[in-house]
Amino acid sequence: MYFTGLIIGVATFLIIGLFHPLVIKGEYYFGTRIWWLFALMGVVAIAASIMVADVLWSTLLAVWGASSFWSIGELFEQKKRVEKGWFPKREKR
Repeated sequence: MYFTGLIIGVATFLIIGLFHPLVIKGEYYFGTRIWWLFALMGVVAIAASIMVADVLWSTLLAVWGASSFWSIGELFEQKKRVEKGWFPKREKR
């Protein structure tokens, strides 16, 4: 039996699930000014996925990179959701 596909599927689910709270907490504590951090993570992960020969690790790095890039848009969408009152806004200290 080959479990590579199953491992990729489960790991993709977990990676995407990890980025959801990262975007929410990131916007809450830092606002949208951390977008570049997601961009940097995406570039590094995509570059690493091109250099890794193993299919499993290359795929997981590509998923990490794509999720990082997707999170940039979600960060700005999260800002709009906060402005609509759907999520709590952090008060300035």
